[in-house]
Formats: sequence, structure tokens, C-alpha cells
Amino acid sequence: MTNDNPMLPVTDEDWPESIPEMRSGFAGGLNVYRVMAHHPALLKAWSDLREHVVNQTSLGRDRSEVVILRTGVRLGSAYEWAQHVVRARKCGLDDTRIRSMRGAPDQMAPADALLATAVDELLDGAELTPATRARLMAEMGAEGALDLIATVGFYSTLAFILKSFATPLDDDIAAALRADPIDP
Repeated sequence: MTNDNPMLPVTDEDWPESIPEMRSGFAGGLNVYRVMAHHPALLKAWSDLREHVVNQTSLGRDRSEVVILRTGVRLGSAYEWAQHVVRARKCGLDDTRIRSMRGAPDQMAPADALLATAVDELLDGAELTPATRARLMAEMGAEGALDLIATVGFYSTLAFILKSFATPLDDDIAAALRADPIDP
């Protein structure tokens, strides 16, 4: 990738006239969505899926953050990792648990290992193995298994956008991690 980036986050002054209501909501708050604002129809369509994956998921906050952190690590998305370190801490995950998402599943707590294994299988082979699928269904039912798959897909798409356009980390997240860094 070159340093010439045609898709910097859209500023308030350049916000698309077709989606003014989105600027004051989730879309105006994060650089990734400000980049997506270059395509207002996509951002608007993204909104309902985002609401489900982020706020209405049957995974719950802890599981969701584990899945997102693992997806970010596996896809090499520094933005997703940083955003979700801060979010995971707000949900009560400690730094040891957060850091474990960088390692092998057999070094994680069993519940986190199952989630990380599912993420790994989806990213490596585009499907869950029968054993992992059965364990997920037993642990969290069909809705949980489907929400996990949707979360991996959702955050994979965001990682593609973030990395393709070298989206800068949001100032508040950068400041939070400068004040309380997470060591490797």
C-alpha cells in the first residue's frame, strides 16, 4: 500500500448530506465508520447489522469481546485490537485474559478457548468443524453459534476496511492506551 490514502475519515464539515442523522450516532464516533461514510448507502445498510452484532448479540459482552479481540489478532488489525482492548476492559476483562487472545487456545481458559477455536476455524477454513459446532450449540444454542459467526464476519469486513485504508486510531482510544498500555 502506498502512503496516498484517498479514504481518510470524513470530517464533520464534509459529512454526506444524505445521512445527516448518522453523524451524531455511532457513525460519527469512530474513524472506521467515518471512512465508511464515503459510501453513505453502505453505511446506512450497515447500521442494522451493527446494532445486532454490537448491541443485541446473544453472546453477551464478555464473549463478544473475546470473539472480536481474537478476530482482530488473527487478521492483524491493530485498530480493532486497540478499540476492543479498551472496550473489553470496560466490560471487566482483565489484561491477562485480553492478552491471552494473542496466544494458542490451549493456553486460554476453556470458555475462551472454545470461542478462539471457533474464530480460528472460521478464518482458516470458512466453517466450524463438527466438534466445535456441537460444543458451541451445547454452550450457547443456535442463536449463539450464529451470532459468533456473524461477529467474525462483521469484524472481518471492518478489518479489511481498516487495513486497506490505513484508518487512524481514534484519539480517545489512543489516549486511553497511552495512559494504561497493555504489554505483550
